[in-house]
Amino acid sequence: LNNIGPQKTAITPQTTIPNQVEWVAPAPERLPSTDWIADFDDTALTSLVKQALSVNTNIKQAAARLASAEASAKSARSSLYPSLGANARANHNLNPNRPDGGIQSLGTSLSWEVDLWGRIKDQAKAGDIEADIANADLAAAKLSIAGAVTQNWFNLIEAKLQRALAERNVKTQERALRLTKRRFEGGVSGSSDYRLARSALASSEANLAFRMQNEKALTRSLEILLRHYPAAALKASPDLPKLPPLPGVGSPQEIFLRRPDLLAAERRMYAQGLRIDMAKKNLLPKISVSAGNNSSGRSLSRLFNLDALVANLAANLTAPLFQGGALKAEVARNKAVLEQASERYSELALSAFREVENALDAETYLAERERALKISLEEAKKAEERLEERFSEGLASILQLLDSQTRRNNAESQYIAARKERLANRVRLHLALGGGLYGQEGERTKLPKPKINIPNLKKP
Repeated sequence: LNNIGPQKTAITPQTTIPNQVEWVAPAPERLPSTDWIADFDDTALTSLVKQALSVNTNIKQAAARLASAEASAKSARSSLYPSLGANARANHNLNPNRPDGGIQSLGTSLSWEVDLWGRIKDQAKAGDIEADIANADLAAAKLSIAGAVTQNWFNLIEAKLQRALAERNVKTQERALRLTKRRFEGGVSGSSDYRLARSALASSEANLAFRMQNEKALTRSLEILLRHYPAAALKASPDLPKLPPLPGVGSPQEIFLRRPDLLAAERRMYAQGLRIDMAKKNLLPKISVSAGNNSSGRSLSRLFNLDALVANLAANLTAPLFQGGALKAEVARNKAVLEQASERYSELALSAFREVENALDAETYLAERERALKISLEEAKKAEERLEERFSEGLASILQLLDSQTRRNNAESQYIAARKERLANRVRLHLALGGGLYGQEGERTKLPKPKINIPNLKKP
């Protein structure tokens, strides 16, 4: 990115993008242009995201910052126009019976700095860009919350499935303990087998307690995003949604036009370039125009008399002579801030590339992991069923049975986690690409031009 800002400061982030790189083959409809949350086909999730976008505290804070920035931009723009004021001087005892109420005099004053070098225009433009930055920050906040709600929702469903698995495992261990107890009482097995079965049951009960605690904690985390009291009352869906198909995602360069954090960083560099211009122009002379008009309390019609106001116009020329190098130091400071903003932009760009590349890599590896774990789970279930039969027949030891149950339980737990991780990775990919519908900036409030209303009074 070169020539940021009117003062043509050269910014060359040290980031090289390979030519003709495509993350995935282009498609007619690219990922960032879709409602990717709706693609998960989970009505509960869609409702939760919609609710969070309207009530989340982080989003409301970002919206308030945008409103503040727009007000500041309006204030900065007003400096382009003349300033008209009024003043009054009165007796210490106001007399309501007097025609003038005891007012001795009224006055008006007009002041205006001629924007000879464009410094004030730069200031107004910088204020407007700050509002654009706040608008991009608001889009980034919405995207972040949409992603956080989606991730937390998937985490909660996974926690529910893991807790249900832990409950089933407790029942399995209870059944194994009953079988071991009968064999022990019948003198078929020793006390060590019985103790191992009891140990396995206690371990599964401990795991169940952990899973229940984790599910409650994740529920509260999601409730906070929805601005609910963290009562752990939200209910998760019975199962994870299916992973939507992956269409084309375009080329690396396109994220510079989509990611709100990169757009905000680019605008920060532009605004800082304007500040360098302003700091340089503060070294130049300033021309200001002022006028004043006074009228007694008995002749208020002269207060807004334009001829009298123009007759008192005065022009002032001021130029900085000696300020101990403060103005030049301000120029140097603003240049250093621009350099910092440039490096920050490069850092964000590299992080964005890394996030997309990692997510695309994970699409392949996580799919392979899920496939392998599914096979592992199917085989572990068959092995457990067979060993449970052999144990009840006295043909297998308790250690063999417990080992098969542990393998099956671990395989199922990992399979659930792998399914969730593929969904979570798809969310990360959408966030890295800019968020599509959920990363778009809203329409900014247009700044009206100030209206200068001077009363149309007759000449005295």
